[in-house]
Amino acid sequence: MRQDVIDSLVSEATAFMGSRITTNVTVRDQHSHGEGSFPPGQPDAVAFAETTEEVSKLVALAHARALPVIAFGTGTSLEGHVNAVQGGLTIDLSRMDRILEVNPDDMDCRIEAGVVRSKLNEYLRDQGLFMPIDPGADASIGGMCATRASGTNAVRYGTIRDNVLGLTVVMADGRVIKTGGRVRKSSTGYDLTRLFIGSEGTLGIITEIQLRLHGIPEAISSATCQFTDMASAVQTVIEVMQAGIPIARIELLDEVQMEACIAYSKLTGFEVLPALFFEFHGTQAGVREQAELAESIARDNGGRAFAWATDTEARNKLWKARHDAYWACRAMRPTYGALITDTIVPVSKLAEAVLGVKEDVAESGLLAPMVGHVGDGNFHTVILVPPEPDGLARAWALDRKIVARGLALGGSCSGEHGVGGGKRGFLVTEHGEETIEVMRMVKAALDPSGILNPGKLLPDRVGTN
Repeated sequence: MRQDVIDSLVSEATAFMGSRITTNVTVRDQHSHGEGSFPPGQPDAVAFAETTEEVSKLVALAHARALPVIAFGTGTSLEGHVNAVQGGLTIDLSRMDRILEVNPDDMDCRIEAGVVRSKLNEYLRDQGLFMPIDPGADASIGGMCATRASGTNAVRYGTIRDNVLGLTVVMADGRVIKTGGRVRKSSTGYDLTRLFIGSEGTLGIITEIQLRLHGIPEAISSATCQFTDMASAVQTVIEVMQAGIPIARIELLDEVQMEACIAYSKLTGFEVLPALFFEFHGTQAGVREQAELAESIARDNGGRAFAWATDTEARNKLWKARHDAYWACRAMRPTYGALITDTIVPVSKLAEAVLGVKEDVAESGLLAPMVGHVGDGNFHTVILVPPEPDGLARAWALDRKIVARGLALGGSCSGEHGVGGGKRGFLVTEHGEETIEVMRMVKAALDPSGILNPGKLLPDRVGTN
């Protein structure tokens, strides 16, 4: 019966999509997973949409058949967001990659959901503008909206939520709505834009984004500083933030992560010690003042002399090493898997959280480098999973211990990766059953058939599957 439903949908969709909808096993397998450590879930069919109208028609066809629909961007998500756990239709938005308009005077733009961050910033560069949200992976901006992504620049520029003015969204029955607009503020109606940001494709499929842009800073300077222990590095972060220094990025790498990055990215002049990576944006005088203040705080906490990277090539090498941290970890143990945590705590609790997690890792006996956007209290532990029968179980046990520690300190189970299928079990603890029930009511109102990315984000009610 299920195959008959798929066949009829593909037949109808072929009329307006041609060969861009397929049941090819290889294509389906490519769309069965992201970058996370979750069992793949293969869709029954994959459609490569090129317009909002096509997405609307596809969703309407699936809605009429009560068939699951999963949106797919670049497949870089880490929490199983794109896995088709109940089969169904995956709609690949990667071909919707047009930059529709740029308004330099108003510092905003309108793009399709499949535009990736690097392409947009390359296009904007000559106009003196950029989109600062930088999650590391060259993710699609539609996917970044769906997972409420942030990244290294969030401490200064906010998350994707703070930089989206409006959206075009295809609803569960195929209707198309527009939320927000181009103005910087409005006090009319419900804030539907924020409702869809972070909804992970469970309430609607984002096809276009109206983005706020920023001017490229007059001056950019990066620096690194190493410490003999993690406590001193974390205390430096806390004091820099409490001093109100408008730092653009401040990243923490523990000694294990530094060992990995030194080897993988061929970094010279570094020791196998905890490190902070800084970046300062502003005027020449402003950047100099920010950097001097940060350096003074670091020195007071035992930090070694700053190593400066002021030219573009040196800065790019430094931040590429930071963005390649995951691959550097994998290179340490090529036969191991990887499970990435995404804990965030109030900055005042950062030292307690980070040092406690270091103890948890030591007790586990696992290798787990640590790296994080600690300016906003967010850090990741890359748990390397041994290729042993109990390896994954041990990694998950450590993951749950780390999350529990973060929640106990007033934090969240996910600072930027989202919930997907991986963090559903923590939501009731974090938000409370009554709050989750309100979320279920919203889901039921907007997607009564439950076809949009089922099995993701919201935990099942107790006693259900």
